[in-house]
Amino acid sequence: MKNIFPLLIAMFLFQISFSQTGVVTGVINDGEYNDVLSFANVIVKGSQTGTTSDFDGKYNLKLDAGTYTLVFSFVGYQTKEITEVKINPGQTTTVDVTLNASAGQLDEVVVTTTARKNTEASVLSIQKNSVTLMDGLSLESIKKTGASDVASAVQNVPGVSVQGGKYVYVRGLGDRYTKSILNGMEVPGLDPDRNTLQLDIFPSQILENVLITKSATADQPADFTGGVINIVTKDIPSRAEYSISLGVGYNADFHFKNNYLTGDKSGTDFLGFDDGLRDNPIPQSQQVPLPQQDGELVRDLTQRFNPQMAAEREQSFMNYNFAITAGDQFDVGENKLGYLASVSYRNETKYYDEYINGQLYRKDESDRSNFELLADRTQTGELGNNTVLISALGGLTFKTEKSKYQFNVLHIQNGESEAGIFRLDNFIVSSNTIKKDNLTYVQRSITNGLLKGTHTLGSNNDWNLEWNLSPSLAKVDDKDFRTTPFRVSINPNTGEEVFTIEPSESGDASRFFRSLEELNLAGKIGLEKDHNLFGFEAKAKIGGAFTQKERDFEVIKYSLPLLNFSSATFGGNPNQLLIPENIYDPNTNSGTYVRQDSNDSDSYNSKIQIAAGYIAEEFKVTNWMNAALGVRFEKFDLIYTGERQDGTRLEDTKILEKSDFFPSANLIFDLNEDENKKIRTSYSITTARPSFKEASLAEIFDPISSTTFIGNINLQPTYVNNFDIRYEQYGEAGDFFAISGFYKSFTDPIELSFIRRAYGQYTPLNLGDAKVFGGELEIRKNLGFISGLQNIDFNLNFSLIESQQQYSEDEREGRLDNLRTGETLDDNRQLQGQSPYLINLGFNYKYAETGLQGGLFYNTQGKTLQIVGAGDVADVYTMPFHNVKLNISKSFGSNRNSTISLKFDNLLNDDIESVYQSFGAEDQLFSKWSPGQEISLGYSLKF
Repeated sequence: MKNIFPLLIAMFLFQISFSQTGVVTGVINDGEYNDVLSFANVIVKGSQTGTTSDFDGKYNLKLDAGTYTLVFSFVGYQTKEITEVKINPGQTTTVDVTLNASAGQLDEVVVTTTARKNTEASVLSIQKNSVTLMDGLSLESIKKTGASDVASAVQNVPGVSVQGGKYVYVRGLGDRYTKSILNGMEVPGLDPDRNTLQLDIFPSQILENVLITKSATADQPADFTGGVINIVTKDIPSRAEYSISLGVGYNADFHFKNNYLTGDKSGTDFLGFDDGLRDNPIPQSQQVPLPQQDGELVRDLTQRFNPQMAAEREQSFMNYNFAITAGDQFDVGENKLGYLASVSYRNETKYYDEYINGQLYRKDESDRSNFELLADRTQTGELGNNTVLISALGGLTFKTEKSKYQFNVLHIQNGESEAGIFRLDNFIVSSNTIKKDNLTYVQRSITNGLLKGTHTLGSNNDWNLEWNLSPSLAKVDDKDFRTTPFRVSINPNTGEEVFTIEPSESGDASRFFRSLEELNLAGKIGLEKDHNLFGFEAKAKIGGAFTQKERDFEVIKYSLPLLNFSSATFGGNPNQLLIPENIYDPNTNSGTYVRQDSNDSDSYNSKIQIAAGYIAEEFKVTNWMNAALGVRFEKFDLIYTGERQDGTRLEDTKILEKSDFFPSANLIFDLNEDENKKIRTSYSITTARPSFKEASLAEIFDPISSTTFIGNINLQPTYVNNFDIRYEQYGEAGDFFAISGFYKSFTDPIELSFIRRAYGQYTPLNLGDAKVFGGELEIRKNLGFISGLQNIDFNLNFSLIESQQQYSEDEREGRLDNLRTGETLDDNRQLQGQSPYLINLGFNYKYAETGLQGGLFYNTQGKTLQIVGAGDVADVYTMPFHNVKLNISKSFGSNRNSTISLKFDNLLNDDIESVYQSFGAEDQLFSKWSPGQEISLGYSLKF
């Protein structure tokens, strides 16, 4: 006990000492290149107190409370003085600086600015110094909009839209043409039907920033056209940082509803994975006989299934989340060792009591003068959804004077359960009414490792070497999807509804298991050499990369037919299907039994190998013109193992082999000496390649949507010519103005198309050539030029996009056959998923002295082609969704390390709606639901 008192006294004295001092920290950036300046000097003007930046350009300086002028310098660069740097007791002040090269190195140039202006302008430094057309989001700007994940954050970037709250479209181009990478390295997706990674799984708590590159350079992968979205996770802090945040969300339409729909739950659902409750009860090696072959075995296998088939009702709970982060850096001799750890948890519940989805309307094939669409299938019902998302990030960094070694591990776990009750009315192809219960559970996970080394070499520190190794494992399990369809008829005697399972009308009840496992191994190495060219500083780049992906995909489907047994006694209750007395009995040769309906064509194994090399040069042509020229070579191989339903089988067959060169050129013109007005131009050739599933023999039926995907083994890559131009103007206090134009031409674009006269079947095709062109406008302006509004920032970005896609032969013939009287067929249509316009508007208020901050934000996108019509089925368009959000936060406490926030989402209470549109016809609903209005309350603490 006596040893505790000296310790307490020491801690007390330390606290007093720290409370009388503060810390100034930040990053020193290189204004010549999109890089940091290591070993730059930081000195308090008029004193000998100072420090130097480390390998990452970071510095940390402890000072007594007061106001200072800091001097930043580096050999060959302009010296910059930052005035009015205020150090508060016990607080950390961040001052990021960008140093530009001196035009004449014999004459010292001193640039003076204030701390506030410099700090806010530094948010744009990466974008300003990049050799490409780039847009970025810092963690600070993400917090302003209240975005909880990457998907909701990036829709505030010019030209970026989000489909289904998950998948990003850049410049109207969907997931096929948009590439998502993690810390500069490729990672696998988590949806077998998509070509990229869903971005709603990345919580904002783990982010450092998000960078969206819209023009290509040789050191980037060639398989993108719209943009590359680089998700950069948190770096090691320069000092001890710990934080915790808690939040809850309430939606009056979703939460504390007693009629919320759910299925059965395992003991670990709250952790984002199933504990085995939903595992396939039949071993993979087990053959399932028919009842007449082995009745006893059939009964035993049927009894193994979980008997719950019906959606249940319970009270829904509100949304809640929390996050914890910790990081620090220590001296190890003359070197530094740092760590970072972050864990976040999010649990969200949604309930739609009027959920319309998957309705089908057709044109009148018998009467072209009838413009109105005819209902073939209407589908309405209720849907309950619960999503759990957990992320864990851990990292270690070791820095020496000229090297940095980084090791990160990220694991994301996602579990999503849905329960729905739907009523389908069929009119044309079939004529009946179906009541259907659906229970689904999807378990997703991705584990990514990153081992990275960065080294400065040479006696003049003019060589830079960077290498990366990044393995990733992605798993997706659709666990025991259950659907039970009853045909609904009317008893003529009583007038009451009668529910029966009739395979020819409604189909059988079914259980569905689907698994995807994808392993990615990615590595790259790059070498840079600083040198002189044409009398100016230049940078030469050479490097290579190799990526191997392997995906195993399997579908197992069981049906639950009835033998010599009437389903009318069930009363429409799906749970009656598998109660013990209704399971098949060999003695009576009647009851429910399991039948395996899987086909070999449902499963496949596929491998992709990409070997790449590049060479590039970044240099000044004149004082006012910079260039980045390069060429990239990529060898692409796709190897496939699988079988078609007709028995055709391929075994480790190389079905696609391409070797291509991809040139790129970026030119930057500085329009004034301060280099804050620029014109950027860019040209490049890029590609979009077929996915594992698309270039295959697979024929996969989805029992939930009742559609069949058919692979195309002859699919070829798309090649794209990209042209860009942008004018940029950088002002003070983070002010920014940009106007851009772009044009893209596609050769052999790939698009999913319905097969004519094969209802519900679709396949990927190389269609005719396509074009996309448009413009973007972005304005960020502090309103201080208006008296009294100096604490308000205004943000606006607007994108206008046009696309022209030529028809495939089947599509053209189908459209011609179904033209209405007086209607003509255009030569082309817009690309699927392309929004004609995007608007983001925001006002942000921040008063640092009180810690009060607020923002009002508006986001929408134009009518978008969601589903390409086939034959007599009209096109489906997603209608504009007008989302208005309000965020208010207040920081308090002696060091303002506590923050409470209040957020309001969808203030206009708009609905999400998609409609069929046809010449001269009234719009008809394809889908519609209301996301409601959500109020969120959050609290965070930093210490």
